[in-house]
Amino acid sequence: MLERLPTPKLIFAGLLALAFCGAAQAQLPPEVTALLARAKVPADALAAVVLDTRPGAAPLLAWRADAPVNPASTLKLVTTYASLDRLGPDFRWQTRVYSDGAVRDGVLHGDLYLQGGGDPKLVSERLWLLLRRVQGLGIRRIAGDIVLDRSAFDLPETDPGAFDGEPLKPYNAAPDALLVNYRSQLFGFTPDPEAGVARVTLEPPLAGVELPASVPLDTGRPDAAESCGDWRGALRADFSDPLRPRFAGRYPLSCGTREWPIAHPEPARMAGRAIAGLWATLGGQLGGQVREGRVPPQASLRLSFESPPLAEVVRETNKYSNNVMAQQIFLTLGRAGRDGAPTGWDAARQALEGWWRDKLGPGTRLPEVGNGSGLGRDARLSADALARLLQLAWQSGLMPDLAASLPASGLDGTLRRSALEAGQAHLKTGSLRDVQALAGYVHGADGQRRVLVAIVNHDNARAAKPALEALVRWAAQREP
Repeated sequence: MLERLPTPKLIFAGLLALAFCGAAQAQLPPEVTALLARAKVPADALAAVVLDTRPGAAPLLAWRADAPVNPASTLKLVTTYASLDRLGPDFRWQTRVYSDGAVRDGVLHGDLYLQGGGDPKLVSERLWLLLRRVQGLGIRRIAGDIVLDRSAFDLPETDPGAFDGEPLKPYNAAPDALLVNYRSQLFGFTPDPEAGVARVTLEPPLAGVELPASVPLDTGRPDAAESCGDWRGALRADFSDPLRPRFAGRYPLSCGTREWPIAHPEPARMAGRAIAGLWATLGGQLGGQVREGRVPPQASLRLSFESPPLAEVVRETNKYSNNVMAQQIFLTLGRAGRDGAPTGWDAARQALEGWWRDKLGPGTRLPEVGNGSGLGRDARLSADALARLLQLAWQSGLMPDLAASLPASGLDGTLRRSALEAGQAHLKTGSLRDVQALAGYVHGADGQRRVLVAIVNHDNARAAKPALEALVRWAAQREP
């Protein structure tokens, strides 16, 4: 019997593993060590790898490279690269519209069904477009109900405040097969000095929500931008009643026009209220109600509404570290190849773990991916494994899509205010209460591109940000 030969992918993974055991700098650069000490973070709280993007290149630095650490949002690199590889950059989610009655004289004599497919980008303006296309079918009045079918995802109910006690923070929003506007509402404030008020708007319009038309202006020092201060605190907002948000304070004139995103206090009702509100805004009429349900077998498909391509969704997910978008992508990985069967967290983890073994070989420790976004305390990943994955990604045809999704230092996304030189690196950031991380690509002075992964797990992790930036500068200047 002939012995089965290793696949090229496994050979490559083995060579990389050997490379990591080779000659790498065994000590942190002195400037990094000094900045960690200043931040009162011990050196063994950092896990870091720096290596060239060339296949098989030995690391320039490997420090606690094998230690499993909490990667925070740098875990999104695993989720998004896996999605690009498995689904393809042009993959698009579908939100399907069905009906079970005839349309006569602008009236649908039956129910309208909206079946979610997990689209992460069904934001207000795209939901408006979807409903306009429904009206383009000749439907102006629905005699029955609008039925929301969320069955593509099989998920348990969650407490949005369970992670950190902040249920109204948009980063805590949970995924949904029919995710509308990231389950968040956007309050807008526009000063009207002549009337002495700031006009208040809500996007999307939510049926049943009574919004105050305005709040009093605080004219204070209208020419001093710095007087804007804590404008959200000055509003003295009360969101305890989901249907009646209130502002008991004043809005500073010096703040100009501002927006305040808030996760809807009743997340499960967000989609229904937004759909009913936008339908009414468009002049549509509804004889029944908006309710949950399933598309029945006798219903007819009327239209399929496509999301933007996956590559575009990945860019927004990584540039702005959008947690719920990453979770939508993660769950979609679990749904691939299941013939439309509902997916949940276990299916998503199994799909990602299978992909990981295929990419890095069975000898590489599997990551503990949690919900795929890095928002959690249970995710674990080693710096060397993430670095090797980034090295593989650079050599793949998907490199342009993944690299373009990373924040550019000093230019955009979560690195827009970085102290690093503009464009010096494209790096995914990660930040939790006790985690500070950077992972991605550094542009070397010698023209080389280098992979960098640096993750601090410590109570003072946030104070270690200058040390991580110093490591980026070292990687850019290091001789090959």
